[in-house]
Amino acid sequence: MSVAAKICGLSSENAVAAAVEGGAAYLGFVFYPPSPRVVSPARAAALCAGVPASVHRVGLFVDADDDAIEAALAGTPLDLLQFHGRESPERVASVKSRFGRPVMKAISVAGADDVAAASRYEDCADLLLFDAKPPRRDDALPGGNGLAFDWRLIAGRAWRIPWMLSGGLTAVLLPEAVRISGATAVDVSSGVERRPGDKDPGKIREFLRIARDL
Repeated sequence: MSVAAKICGLSSENAVAAAVEGGAAYLGFVFYPPSPRVVSPARAAALCAGVPASVHRVGLFVDADDDAIEAALAGTPLDLLQFHGRESPERVASVKSRFGRPVMKAISVAGADDVAAASRYEDCADLLLFDAKPPRRDDALPGGNGLAFDWRLIAGRAWRIPWMLSGGLTAVLLPEAVRISGATAVDVSSGVERRPGDKDPGKIREFLRIARDL
């Protein structure tokens, strides 16, 4: 069975084309200004033009207020909202109700307690995303840091909603990550880049080829 893949942090036409042609199930667009992968709603809308309806367009937000989410949705046809900050279950439920979009909640993982905390979101989110906890630096981004966590922490676990694996994935590491974690969906950003924010179409195609073959 193929592993569904999300290519996140897209900001160029050639990267979007490589993701679509390679069979990505999800395309991620970052609406978080400190990120080197940030795009404006207008830019994201242009990148989404021509993307098949079968591919989910995801907007990534970090502790965003309603105005920021509304501005992104006004200009971009997003199918799914991804929350990658410290959003509470109550906040997730509120946004789902107001904007009528499904929500994926990122869970930052360093240990077993972090994994256990994911259960708080099973009744309000539509998907979970397990990512490595960011480094303890003031300038650290909440994701896209090229860090992996111990995949054994989620091995054999089951949640009531679908989930994805993220954090430090590359084409080389993908088979082992899937084997250990049991993931059927994965998310990659820095692992298909030349440098932060600069996606490599060749790496995107290779990552997706391996995901298809798993």
